Amino acid sequence: MDTVLELQQVSKHYAQHKAVNDVSLTVPRGSLYSLVGPSGCGKTTTLRMVAGFEEPTSGAMLLNGERIEHLRPYERNVTTVFQSYALFPHMTASANIAFGLHRKGTADITGPVSKVLDLLQLAGKESRYPHQLSGGEKQRVALARALVLEPEVLLLDEPLSALDPQLRKQVRTELKALQRRVGITFLMVTHDQEEALSLSDHIAVMNKGKVEQTGPPHEMYLKPATRFVAGFLGPVNWLGNTGIRPESTELSATPPQGPSRRATVRSAMFLGNCYHVEATLEDGSVMVSEVQRENHSFAPGQTVYVYWLPQDEITL
Repeated sequence: MDTVLELQQVSKHYAQHKAVNDVSLTVPRGSLYSLVGPSGCGKTTTLRMVAGFEEPTSGAMLLNGERIEHLRPYERNVTTVFQSYALFPHMTASANIAFGLHRKGTADITGPVSKVLDLLQLAGKESRYPHQLSGGEKQRVALARALVLEPEVLLLDEPLSALDPQLRKQVRTELKALQRRVGITFLMVTHDQEEALSLSDHIAVMNKGKVEQTGPPHEMYLKPATRFVAGFLGPVNWLGNTGIRPESTELSATPPQGPSRRATVRSAMFLGNCYHVEATLEDGSVMVSEVQRENHSFAPGQTVYVYWLPQDEITL
């Protein structure tokens, strides 16, 4: 694996708390790597240390094998796209994109700006000011401004959080396609597990300043190392040390073949593509099952049988 960015036992301690504690990460070149976790877990502080906006208390950060923690932000070949996009309101889209090239003293500015406008499907919007752009267009201008600098790593801080839910799904697809086209390494911070699972090649789940697990999304979802990772990446029904995700939890009105648990339906919630059916087992445990619309015939108070396949169990 060709590594572009590596963090070795990086920590950031403040007087009152340890924001990041002994974090080690290896980011493959050309990948989309996500740092995920709840608010206050240290993911944004980690991103800010890579960007150079925060200085580590200890540890090493290497870009292409060279240590960068002593370098100022503009001395590192990384670029940040902020949550707010931070576009200059008095500048056109084209001028916003060209801003970093002017600061670097780049001789040819028109060529790279034109190329990135086409790449992000912004041709025809170059003369518009930020207030004349939609939320998705603003985001693409912010991405264009970063990509035109050809960074080794593009840092994204909650890049989709300012968009409404419908637009977020559309832009999510565009973002992944863009990353594949340009081939630049993206290091993204998000608290949205669906976003991380759908976009990422690799995920690091953080909790209380530490990394709990890293790996490809499907591996993290199916084989979580801790209860925290399992629960953060999606809902889990826990029976002792065994977890079963709702989509793997089946319901039957009659006793099925093989092991099952007798239960009573508490509620059924319609979610559009499926129903979430809550049922109480005889020991008082509550199980949630994801039932397809065409199979839904369960009503509160009804006796049902809950079952699942052994290979779908998460055992911790």
